Amino acid sequence: MDPISAALIIGDKTDVRRSRVREKPKATFDIHDRVNYAVTDQTLKINTEKKVISLNLQIDTDICSMYEYFEIFLQRMLMCRGAADMLGGNLQVDGQWCQGSLMCSLLRKEPPQD
Repeated sequence: MDPISAALIIGDKTDVRRSRVREKPKATFDIHDRVNYAVTDQTLKINTEKKVISLNLQIDTDICSMYEYFEIFLQRMLMCRGAADMLGGNLQVDGQWCQGSLMCSLLRKEPPQD
């Protein structure tokens, strides 16, 4: 993997948001539609000083369970972690589940100690 491919993987695989779902009846949503529609807030931040890429998601679990999210996105986040490693950084994923529980740093690798 080269740096351009790594950046493309991170950009593509972290793009989860409600506006990706085409307008259609919610009853016809597949798992991908439900997961994307359930994301009420998403930010991707890159801290070049600390070499950390942070993906922060807020997910409405009335629409999609955390299990459904991980069913389709775990492999994608692992790809992003590999891409971050290739770029010399670390991936941190934080999710706020709207029903109140907090899932933090699921794929976090501690930054190297200087």
